Amino acid sequence: MESKYIRFDWAMKRLLRNKANFQVLEGLLTTLLNEEIKIVNLLESESNQEEEFDKYNRVDMLAENSKGELVLIEVQNNNEYAYFQRMLFGTSKLVTEYINRGEGYDKVRKVYSVNIVYFSLGHGKDIVYHGKTEFRGIHNNDILELTPFQKQTFKVDVVSQLYPEYYILKVNDFNSVAKTPLEEWIAYLNTGQIDDNAKAPGLDVAREKLKIDNMNKDEKNAYYRHLDNIVILRDNINTERAEGRAEGREEGIIEVARNLKSMGMPTDAISKATGLSGKEIENL
Repeated sequence: MESKYIRFDWAMKRLLRNKANFQVLEGLLTTLLNEEIKIVNLLESESNQEEEFDKYNRVDMLAENSKGELVLIEVQNNNEYAYFQRMLFGTSKLVTEYINRGEGYDKVRKVYSVNIVYFSLGHGKDIVYHGKTEFRGIHNNDILELTPFQKQTFKVDVVSQLYPEYYILKVNDFNSVAKTPLEEWIAYLNTGQIDDNAKAPGLDVAREKLKIDNMNKDEKNAYYRHLDNIVILRDNINTERAEGRAEGREEGIIEVARNLKSMGMPTDAISKATGLSGKEIENL
């Protein structure tokens, strides 16, 4: 069934940067971070710069919430083997960009990195992962805590709240019925569909604001070209994987044949075992 709603990455590019539509992003972040998030501003970052490939491969948005914290939201369509390091680079860059020279370290901004990935990142069984920084004793396994003065000054309860936090949403891995508000969001991010019974914060606004039918003809044409590019991108990825597996199998067969030949096995027997021709085996 064709979706009635605009894909989230396209919405981030064209619609969610409008202050009137902040409620959609606020709903996602409130559901994910489990606290009410109000976006007061969208900021510029180097990630906002687009190259031709990135027009459909990824999109970033940098938001500032009512607490003065920074939230970097990234949608990534293509597999990137060093994506974990990219997440680290992105948050580190924000930490240094958004502090003025001469300011004390107490002015370092809290950064949340929210990563919506449409590829298999790492190995894991869950669909949402949360990363944070803790300091744990190597002898007693206790967690290093803040002093009462630090808690009062920085208005946080634990050390990890001072450091960047990372969220990874592996939306392609979700294939079940949504039972929680977060799963309702994951289902939309995965399929572009919003269930009529979904009640997660922000999805009610998304139903109203992100309808494909709301776009004019030119906008629709650009949107459908974007969807076509996504399909081409995924086909290329799948083709590369299939070719890689095929090449790997072929190399493995050749290595087996070479080993059998070195052991003195007759050529016809090697041919039956590996499927290689006699001439191919003689050339090994």
